[in-house]
Amino acid sequence: MTAVGERNEWGLAPADRYHILTSYRTIGMVGLSSNYYNASSFAAIYLAANGYDIVPINPVQAGKREILGRPVYASLLEAAEHHPHQIEIVDVFRPAHEVPEIAEQTIEIGADVLWCQLGVINEEAAETARRAGKLVVMDRCCKIEHARFFGGLRTIGLNTGVVTSRLSMPLPRG
Repeated sequence: MTAVGERNEWGLAPADRYHILTSYRTIGMVGLSSNYYNASSFAAIYLAANGYDIVPINPVQAGKREILGRPVYASLLEAAEHHPHQIEIVDVFRPAHEVPEIAEQTIEIGADVLWCQLGVINEEAAETARRAGKLVVMDRCCKIEHARFFGGLRTIGLNTGVVTSRLSMPLPRG
C-alpha cells in the first residue's frame, strides 16, 4: 500500500530517501547532459551546490569535454576506476530499457544506491540491485527529494518566498 502523499510504491519510504540523501555524498549521474538546460544538468547543478560530489557519466561526451567543470566518464566502470571517491549513488537519467546494464555496473562498482529518475522504471533491474543488497529508488528525482526535505526549492530561483504577482486593480472596500 502506498503511503499518504506518495505517488507510487517505487520510491522507498520518505525516511529511507532522507537517509540516502543524508548518508551518501558522491553521485554518479548516468546520462548527465552537457546541455545546461536539460533536466539532468539542472539537478546536477542543484546537488553540487548542496555539497554533493557529482560524477558525470556520458559516453558521447567522455574525453571530449568537462561537464560542470568535472571530467566526464564513458561508464560507471571507468568512473569507479579513475574518480578519487567511491560512487555511492548511481542516479540514472537514461531510458528504462538501459537500466538492467546500469544496475549490473552499480553492483560491480560497489555503489550503495540505484536511483532512477522520474519516469525511469525497470522492475527487472530493481530486483537485480535489491538481490545484491542495494537500495533502489525509481520514478523520483534526487533534486526534488532533497528540496522537499531540506527546503532547497529556493536555490536557483524557485520558491523564493517573494510574491511577484499583484492585482492589477485595488480590491473594493466594504
